[in-house]
Amino acid sequence: MIKRLMFHCESYQSVALNAGLLFFRVATGLTMAFAHGLGKIPPKQGFIGFLAKLGFPTPEVFAWLAGLSELVGGLFLAVGLATRFSAASLTFTMGVAAFMAHASDPWKAKELAIVYMFGYVFLFISGPGKFSVDAMISKK
Repeated sequence: MIKRLMFHCESYQSVALNAGLLFFRVATGLTMAFAHGLGKIPPKQGFIGFLAKLGFPTPEVFAWLAGLSELVGGLFLAVGLATRFSAASLTFTMGVAAFMAHASDPWKAKELAIVYMFGYVFLFISGPGKFSVDAMISKK
C-alpha cells in the first residue's frame, strides 16, 4: 500500500505528455534546489530569526525543513523519486513563503512562490510520468 501511494504512476500513453512532465519536473526541481534550497543549508541565523518572527515554535527545525524541502525535494522531483511526497512538501513550503513570509508584500514579491506552488500541486496531482524513478519502482 505504501509503495503504491509513494511510487504509483498512472498509465501514461503519450510520449509528448511524458516528455513534458520530465521537462517540467527537471526545470522546476533543479531551479528550486539550486536557486533556492542550496543557500538555505545550513540555515543562516537571519532566516531562523525571520521564522521566529513569523511565529514558528521551533524556528531552527522549520528552517532546516524548509531548506531540505527545497534542496532535496527539488532534486527528488528532478529525477522523479517520491514525486508526490516531494511535491506536497514543496507545495507547503511555497504556501508558507507566499502567504506568511510575503503576506504583506505586493503581488510581485509573492508571485514566484505562488507560481511554484501551483506547479507543485500539478505534479502532486499528475504524478511524475513514465520517465521517472517512481515509474521504474512501480513496475517492479
